[in-house]
Amino acid sequence: MPSIELTTVIKSDIYTCFDLARSIDLHKLSTQQTNEIAIDGKITGLIEMGEFVTWQATHFGIRQKLSSEITAFERPFHFRDEQLKGIFKHFKHDHFFEEQDGCVHMKDVFEYASPFGFFGKIFNYVLLTRHLRKLLLVRNDMIKEFAESGKGKNLLEQK
Repeated sequence: MPSIELTTVIKSDIYTCFDLARSIDLHKLSTQQTNEIAIDGKITGLIEMGEFVTWQATHFGIRQKLSSEITAFERPFHFRDEQLKGIFKHFKHDHFFEEQDGCVHMKDVFEYASPFGFFGKIFNYVLLTRHLRKLLLVRNDMIKEFAESGKGKNLLEQK
C-alpha cells in the first residue's frame, strides 16, 4: 500500500500545532487551489474524536466528495482521520506531534490505496503520490506559518 511520510519542524508549542492540524478553517485555507469546502459534519472549528467532515474538492478536473472521521485522538500527541466514503479504496492519515529542542516535530503518515487494481497502481505512481505530497506540504507550510507567526492563535481564538 502506498504511503507518504513527512516531518515538519515548527517553532511553537505543541498544543497550537496540534489544534491547527485539526482545524477545519485552516484546512480550507490550505486547500484553496482545489476549491475544497466542508459540506457536511464538522464544517468549522476543531474536529474532535468521533466527528466526521465531508469535503468537496476538485482534483484532476473532477469534483469529488470525501468523508473522513477522527478514529484516534490523544491531544496533543496524535490523531488519525480515516476515510468513511470517497474515491479511495482506503485512506488513513496519522498526525504525530513531539516536542524536541524547543520545537514541535509534526509527522504525517498518510497511507492510501486507489481503486481500479493495476490501473490504480499506475495512477498512484505517475500522478497521485506527487499530488498528495504537494497538498500535504502546502498544508504543513501553512500550519508552520500560522503557528510561528501567531496568526494561529488568532484563528483558534475566533471559535
